[in-house]
Amino acid sequence: MITTTQSTNTLLLVRPTNFGFNSQTAVNNSFQTKTKNRDLQKKALEEFDKLIETLIAAKVNPIVVNDEPQSKLPDSIFPNNWFSTHNDGSLCLYPMFAENRRLERKDDIINMLKSDFDVKNILDFTHYEQQNKFLEGTGSMVLDRENKIAYACLSPRTDEEILDDFCQKLQFKKCRFQAMFAEKEIYHTNVMLSVADKYSIICTKSITNSDELKDVIENLFATNKEMIEINIEQMQHFAGNMLQISNSDGEKFLAMSSQAYESLNLDQIRKIERYNNILHSDIKTIEMAGGGSLRCMLAEIFFEKKYE
Repeated sequence: MITTTQSTNTLLLVRPTNFGFNSQTAVNNSFQTKTKNRDLQKKALEEFDKLIETLIAAKVNPIVVNDEPQSKLPDSIFPNNWFSTHNDGSLCLYPMFAENRRLERKDDIINMLKSDFDVKNILDFTHYEQQNKFLEGTGSMVLDRENKIAYACLSPRTDEEILDDFCQKLQFKKCRFQAMFAEKEIYHTNVMLSVADKYSIICTKSITNSDELKDVIENLFATNKEMIEINIEQMQHFAGNMLQISNSDGEKFLAMSSQAYESLNLDQIRKIERYNNILHSDIKTIEMAGGGSLRCMLAEIFFEKKYE
């Protein structure tokens, strides 16, 4: 077994060749910042490689896929948006809001997964792009895998019809709500919520409807998740964009960026460390231009490895 119920020790990451500011995603991603820095690709690679070193040192298994040299894909570094994997052997493919991000779905990555792992079923939701409806993987949905709950804040990138389709096919319960930042709908749920095995990191102040907030809290309490609250300012520093992962020894970590870690107060850190250690890496360039953080870079692999 390579997985626990909620976390895995195997992660797929894409090493970029043309990282940069994506104007197509900036229309509804308030976390992106345009910069004139011409060294974005170089700095992003330095941050990416340091993250890989950090994961390996923690005995986590990163599968590194090199983006194609001729790639013109500024966001290929965020693969969790276009596919997800599941313990039952399902590989899900998702419809993407930005047209240039749809090109990130690569047959060679899919074929590699099918070759190396026991992929039993492919669920393809990409046809919704023809209807201008989108669901961007584990960016749009934060999954409580153990209790089969999909938390999702609706936005131009998170359509409820596709969410319902996903929940029906994967047998998840839907917990949908509205979340706002800078007077806009938050583009991805995973910037304001992270769900681990025994706790959650959540920015409740971003949930605008009191009944929807009550529903989220009731689901978290019903599944015995301690709520560790973050504020709006901490969310701006990607303190919601975290992922619980495991290593080869079965030890668990909460993975986050150094910016996110530095935004936490001592009480929040102590609460997290009651459950597991914290693993962080400096990816400020990626966060600034890409508008996503460390969780977005990690595509979890929940498949059984094929053995020869």
